[in-house]
Amino acid sequence: MPARIPLSDYRPISQLKVPVHHVDRARLPVVDAHVHLGRWLGEDGDWVVKDVPALLDTMDALNVRSMVNLDGRWGRELAANLERYDAAHPGRFATFCHVDWSQAAEPRVGERLAAQLRASVAEGAAGLKVWKDVGLRVRDARGELIMLDDVRLAPLWATAGELGIPIALHTADPVAFFQPVDERNERLEQLLAHPEWVFSGPEFPPFERLMEAMEAMIAEHPATTVIGVHAGCRPENLAWVGRMLGDHPNFHIDVAARLAELGRAPRAARELIMRYPGRVLFGTDEIPPDREVYRIHFRFMETADEAFAHSLEDPPLMGRWTISGLDLPDEVLSLVYAGNARALVPRLA
Repeated sequence: MPARIPLSDYRPISQLKVPVHHVDRARLPVVDAHVHLGRWLGEDGDWVVKDVPALLDTMDALNVRSMVNLDGRWGRELAANLERYDAAHPGRFATFCHVDWSQAAEPRVGERLAAQLRASVAEGAAGLKVWKDVGLRVRDARGELIMLDDVRLAPLWATAGELGIPIALHTADPVAFFQPVDERNERLEQLLAHPEWVFSGPEFPPFERLMEAMEAMIAEHPATTVIGVHAGCRPENLAWVGRMLGDHPNFHIDVAARLAELGRAPRAARELIMRYPGRVLFGTDEIPPDREVYRIHFRFMETADEAFAHSLEDPPLMGRWTISGLDLPDEVLSLVYAGNARALVPRLA
């Protein structure tokens, strides 16, 4: 009998023999609608991308024509991002701003943030990024969580629509992050490695409440374009995502950082994209962009390969399973890869 091996040390080598296609370069031009190039997520406070010319060389090698930088923040930080990327390399980058949620406890918060958004767009921001802290951590003067459907935020969402800019919206996280961290949790390894991503405690709202708030906000502001990042923030339930796309013409999704979920349900994922080809955007959410990660994405989008790794990690923290490709036809691939992003962010057209 072999020695007992801890599950954490288990590294099985698949004996499955299936076709393998190495996709070194995207078949069609690509816009990555979800990347992080700024400083606010950098561990050392410096730029995530140290060498912009080297990044451009990588983009050219991969057939990535443009990127949407979601790290603009506001004020001086926005100006620095716009100068470093958008102004220095026209057509290659479009930077989205944030708003300052530290003002959430102030009176007339929606009007304050709407004014900040107007100023950022006037300075050159191409869209608004809203992160998951809204609903999970941002609190008002009474110490209560502010949800996306809070009437006090309505001026902000309406202003985005008035300005004609999209909102890249990340609310919630994988469903497993809201469930007990035990032997039944499919993201156990990931949550043990990142306890700050556990949202199952009583101080957080249920996952369903966050989804309800997102839909209510989208429904209340039909003139405002919302991109539900990470496959609509609910890739574990593509029927729900499809229902959202069907019910709300102003709702779009990207595929960023959710190949694990989409690729384990490839038939459902393909059917969703084929049904709504004009509403799905390509994205990676890489920090910083990585050539090999792009090649996994291209293989997923372009081939019918089965049972391949969705990550470069071993074991993959986003799930110990493999994925299969979507084999999208060129007329759909051209929209997902670039056309849809260019329609929502005209600067990249």
